[in-house]
Amino acid sequence: MIRYAKQTGTAMVLVGHVTKEGQIAGPRVVEHMVDAVLYFEGERGHHYRILRTVKNRFGPTDEIGVFEMGDSGLREVANPSELFLGERNDKAPGAAVFAGMEGTRPVLVEVQALVAPTSLGTPRRAVIGWDSARLSMILAVLEAHCGVKLGNHDVYLNIAGGYRITEPAADLAVAAALISSLVGLALPVDCVYFGEVSLSGAVRPVTHPAQRLKEASKLGFSRAVLPAGSAEIAPGNVNGLKGLESLPDLVADIAGMKPEPGPNDDG
Repeated sequence: MIRYAKQTGTAMVLVGHVTKEGQIAGPRVVEHMVDAVLYFEGERGHHYRILRTVKNRFGPTDEIGVFEMGDSGLREVANPSELFLGERNDKAPGAAVFAGMEGTRPVLVEVQALVAPTSLGTPRRAVIGWDSARLSMILAVLEAHCGVKLGNHDVYLNIAGGYRITEPAADLAVAAALISSLVGLALPVDCVYFGEVSLSGAVRPVTHPAQRLKEASKLGFSRAVLPAGSAEIAPGNVNGLKGLESLPDLVADIAGMKPEPGPNDDG
């Protein structure tokens, strides 16, 4: 928490305790009296840290800074997408690359899903790095409008690298990862996904599609699955665009894919 004094040109840094829920402990007056509140986030099992702004009187609050913890201290990560995509398994089903935005910065991150049969009366839903209520909504839309029955399957969803996604544009990537895991087919390795899914099953446009596609192109992705209204603003080197109007189109495309031949397959 930072309080800036205009008269003297100095800044006072206040350090407060944070509860297990991630909130500032004690009266909220401490948060109200300062000009900026910064959260320094990180998982114990990962070597990077994220500096996130939750209050800023002098600018936006949706920007992040990504830093890598090394022997000599913290080092800025110039391209966070390469960090979050550094250990991908290209042949594994249930993995989709989401082209997201953090403020004005595009970030590519892998969405991982595991759909497994269960013998329990109530299937389990476990989510790390995404909103559990939003996952329940996507599962309901898949069942109601796409005929995908997941009532007898456990569903596990994870955002790779300990990253946390807050924007609804990840709906399409989550749905693609779920369907890929269910049918056992790996998604194209050079494809990214983004788009919001409505309760009717329609795929709605999201903000900053050009910046998302430009970042994907820089990292070698040549295809994208996105809302139909955003397909015409792609940069020149992203040629394989698939514009979707509804979620059943995505289910049909993934279910109709042929598995890539393995090293021991004939032909």
